[in-house]
Amino acid sequence: MASEIVKSIQYICDEKGLKYEVVMEALQSALGAAYRKDFGNKQQNIQVVFDPETGDMKVWDEKEVVEDISEETLLHDQEELARRREEVRREGRDLTEEEIADLVRFNPKTQIMITEAKTHQKNAKLGDILKIDLEVPGDFGRMAAQTAKQVIIQKLREAERSTVLEDFKKQEGHIVQGVVQRRDRHTGGYMIDLGKITGILPQSETVFRERYTLGNRMKFYVASVGQGVRGPEILLSRKDKRMVSFVFEQEIPEIASGEVVIKGIARDPGARSKVAVATDDESIDPIGACVGQRGSRITTIIDELGGEKIDVILYNENAEGYIKAALSPAKVVSVELNDETKEAVVMVEADQFSLAIGRGGQNVRLAAELTGWKIKVVEKDGTQVAVSDGEVVEAPQVVSPEVSVPEEAPHAEAEETAEEKTQE
Repeated sequence: MASEIVKSIQYICDEKGLKYEVVMEALQSALGAAYRKDFGNKQQNIQVVFDPETGDMKVWDEKEVVEDISEETLLHDQEELARRREEVRREGRDLTEEEIADLVRFNPKTQIMITEAKTHQKNAKLGDILKIDLEVPGDFGRMAAQTAKQVIIQKLREAERSTVLEDFKKQEGHIVQGVVQRRDRHTGGYMIDLGKITGILPQSETVFRERYTLGNRMKFYVASVGQGVRGPEILLSRKDKRMVSFVFEQEIPEIASGEVVIKGIARDPGARSKVAVATDDESIDPIGACVGQRGSRITTIIDELGGEKIDVILYNENAEGYIKAALSPAKVVSVELNDETKEAVVMVEADQFSLAIGRGGQNVRLAAELTGWKIKVVEKDGTQVAVSDGEVVEAPQVVSPEVSVPEEAPHAEAEETAEEKTQE
């Protein structure tokens, strides 16, 4: 029958989701700290093996056997080490291992000189790990018990964080749900409650048009999971264009199953995204699958992305056709390609010029990002020219008309593109 101690350990394991061995290791570290507090000293490397069934414990001081070092040499090299540290501190850096390789170093907590080692074990030799048995004179005092309690709480907390971190590592590169917890006054970022652990949404990864109200539940893209200076660090993003891909995958079964494939994404976070889709199944309309009946699916995606407009276009292996589709909702007259420079000259009618460029050059910029071509938009029979990388040869201050999204078809842009493709 299990002892009360074993039952208590098992309860902690179940409550915190930890392995039995991890809790035992924390308990033995705590007992070692308690022993050092009451019966040992700081120069001992206390190791403990505890039997939870009987309550017995075995204690020893564990050290590595090293060569004898004279006190003069040890003192001289310690002073030299301190001097070198001060020099590099003034330079604003740390000492490297190469810079102190010539100095003798001795750690009395984990090392023992061979002459002293032979007093404990006659056949001791260099490199041996010496275990010096220690007695437990009696019960631990109140201060030692308090020390043990603090150590075990800290160790269990660290173990729990490590376990959660390992589990969360599987979420890297995926979408997670979290609650906005608070804002960091120093960095401007947000702390996001992810359940058992807190994520960080840096200010650089926020979308300027979105509001991060405390208590709001939102979806976030897990950019990276790692061990930071203060413990586990999970960096989140609302700007990453891969977030668009995962939201599409979650909301559109045909994409999740692989029947419809996302070929490319270009994103202006918070404003507009262009998503190119394709399928090998002739019975599926890839744009229709993404838009949904009466725009139901695309509306959900737009809501998940904080109102960001979405242009869904049909991918085309032909560069000319792809560029035409990418510049939607503008209608293109012709496309001239320069394969060597990867540049495309696109001609549009005068009434389509501002639409092709988009507000602040957004439409042509996203089309260039999506297709991988540098795009120059030229007005037919006119003098207006604009380039996708922001270089304006000659262009007036134009504002593209807003594309209305009526309730019955919340993604008119995508549907218009589909109609154009059908006509082609």
